[in-house]
Amino acid sequence: MDLRIEKTRRSIAQAFLALRAQKPLEKITVKELCQRAMINKSTFYDHYTDLYALSDALEEAAVADILARLPHPEYVFQRPAAFIRDLTLGHLAHQEQIRVLFSGSRQGNFISRLKAGLEELVWREHPEYRDDPVKRVLVSFQIYGGYYAYLDNKDAVDPARLWDVLGAVSQEIQGLDVS
Repeated sequence: MDLRIEKTRRSIAQAFLALRAQKPLEKITVKELCQRAMINKSTFYDHYTDLYALSDALEEAAVADILARLPHPEYVFQRPAAFIRDLTLGHLAHQEQIRVLFSGSRQGNFISRLKAGLEELVWREHPEYRDDPVKRVLVSFQIYGGYYAYLDNKDAVDPARLWDVLGAVSQEIQGLDVS
């Protein structure tokens, strides 16, 4: 990619994140974003159709980076405690960016995007499980259950202990005979 394009996109992203840290997406204008990024409006529109497209692109990039840091998506079935630990570490590495990007009306987007990306990774590793309704429930539960349990308890429990508990719960769920 052209270095000028990369610098412009980085400038737009930094300006957007700074504005999002101060106010909801719906209150940001292209004009103020462009002033902060020191670009003109036509340059912004060369890259994005609107602020929502920019937000979507940044959200997608944040989730993709978390997924890229997940070394063993297949652990969701084989070693659920390690899977949850790796997922949590990816979240922690992007915690501030996630807090800013996925606030307000965008709050539910994070877990939805993360679940979709994780499922794709898991089904790529285990295509034989893609149409298995029990495996699909297990994956959904581990993603949603692990994520919300982590959020609810991250400040009250030592992270290592929290991973152990979530991993043990996931391991127990894996062992349930639901046939």
